[in-house]
Amino acid sequence: MANSSSNHLQRAIFLAAVCGQTYVQYNNPDGSFTVPSPYEVRHVIHAKSITREWETFGFILEAPEELILAFRGTVSTTNWIADMLASQKRFKYIKEPVLTHRGFTSIYASARDELLAALARLPSGKPLFITGHSLGAALAALGALDIAVNSAFKHPFLYTYGSPRVGDPSFAKVFGKYVQSSWRFANSFDVVTLAPPTVYKLPKREKRYYYSHVQTLSPMSFLNGAVGSNHVIGSYFSELSKQDPNFAKTLQLLYPGFCPTDVLIEIP
Repeated sequence: MANSSSNHLQRAIFLAAVCGQTYVQYNNPDGSFTVPSPYEVRHVIHAKSITREWETFGFILEAPEELILAFRGTVSTTNWIADMLASQKRFKYIKEPVLTHRGFTSIYASARDELLAALARLPSGKPLFITGHSLGAALAALGALDIAVNSAFKHPFLYTYGSPRVGDPSFAKVFGKYVQSSWRFANSFDVVTLAPPTVYKLPKREKRYYYSHVQTLSPMSFLNGAVGSNHVIGSYFSELSKQDPNFAKTLQLLYPGFCPTDVLIEIP
C-alpha cells in the first residue's frame, strides 16, 4: 500500500485492523494472529509490564514495498496500573530535555534494544509505518520519535487511535520536529484521549506535571453507549470503514479474521 493523499483513509482503515491483530496475538496462547498477504512477521515485540512480567506487545511486518511496526494497547490490570503512573521522567534517547509519562516510558524502554536491533536488520529504504491503539498509541509515539532520531528510518509515518497524552509540551514540540507525518485519530467521546489531564498532580504532593498531545489530530465523533465501546479499536475501525465501506469489505473478504468485528476486542 503506497502512501498518498488519495489512499490516506484506506491506510487508516488498514492500520486499525493491524492494531486489532496485536490483541489477537496477545490473547492467543501461541501468539498467532492473522497476517495479510504479502506481509510477513519479522519481529515479535516483548516488553515488561509495570510488574516486570514479560508480555507480547506487538510485531513488525514486512512486505515488498513497506514495513509496519504495531504496538498493543491495554488488556491487563498491570497495563492499567502503568497507565496510571502519570508522573514524568526524562526521555533519555534524544538530546532535547523533554519529559514523558513514566509508566509508558518504562514499558517502551524494556523493548527498545531488541526493537532497534530488529529494525537494523531490515531495509531502511522501505517506508516504515508505526501504529498503535490506546497504550499502544503511546508506545508508538515514543517509538516513532526514538526511531526517527536513532535509526536509519528518519521519516516514519505514525497512525494512532485513541491515544492518551504521552509527554510534556516540550516533548510534543520536539516530536513535531522529527516526526512530520503523524495522524492521531481521536474520538471526542473517548475518555482515554483526555488522560492524563493537561495538568496532573499526584495525591498529597505539590509537584505538577504538564501534558500535551502530539499532532496532527484527526478528529472523530462516535457514541456507542458505553465508555469501553467508545474506545476499543473495533469501534475506530468500524467508524473509519463507514467512510469507505467497499475497501473495508474487500479487506474482510480477502483476509478472513483480519478485520476487527467485535467492539469488545479490548478489555476496558
